[in-house]
Amino acid sequence: MIKKFHKSVIFTTYIHLFQIPKKMLSIGKITEDIINRSPFLREAMTENLVNISALARKIKPEIEEHYGAEIKEGAIVMAIKRMTPGLYHRLNLKIVNIMGELGDFLVRSNLEDFTFENSESLKKKQAELIQLLEAENDSFYTISRGVTETSIVTNSAFTEKLLLLLKDERLKSHTKNLASITVKLPSVNTEIYGVYYYILKHLAWEGLNIVEIVSTANEFTVIFNQDDVDKAFKVLMQLKRGM
Repeated sequence: MIKKFHKSVIFTTYIHLFQIPKKMLSIGKITEDIINRSPFLREAMTENLVNISALARKIKPEIEEHYGAEIKEGAIVMAIKRMTPGLYHRLNLKIVNIMGELGDFLVRSNLEDFTFENSESLKKKQAELIQLLEAENDSFYTISRGVTETSIVTNSAFTEKLLLLLKDERLKSHTKNLASITVKLPSVNTEIYGVYYYILKHLAWEGLNIVEIVSTANEFTVIFNQDDVDKAFKVLMQLKRGM
């Protein structure tokens, strides 16, 4: 009986050791975890663009739920102010340096985007399609084959020939009046994560809708509605100049 009693006590103690009360999680840790879920918010804080008191009021209910008790708003404000810039700040500095090394921007207008459902016949016609699109020296095209569909972006001058060649394929979407900006990146971009995110974030902040993105190792092409390309070009130039 004594041995059974001791085993029971030991087992109960073992269980309690691994049951971490909510309050053992610090207010600072909970606050940081919540804020880190939004990279946009963390970066805005790094640049002092956020009203700390308003942010504290907004996340207070969620922090209290995780903490398991009521918390004063001032404690959350202090937790936010004590957060170190950390990874986002260090990463931001590296990416800003890369932005200054961006190469030339190549702008193309009068483009159209076609998306076809994948099929064996479409795959067989790809070589003929490329020959068609390269028929002229000044032609522009990108072909992106996904799991279930293939997208083709090219000059509007090729529309009639392209649709004739692929007339037996299922056309899922066709978008006109597009333009593209091709950005040449320094080779070091493949060693630092967040480069694409940094560029696309600034485009998103300006309310620019991206229709397609096509990339290779050291360049990427962003396709917009033609009415948006001038504004997008301005944003990219500002990034390059560090503005």
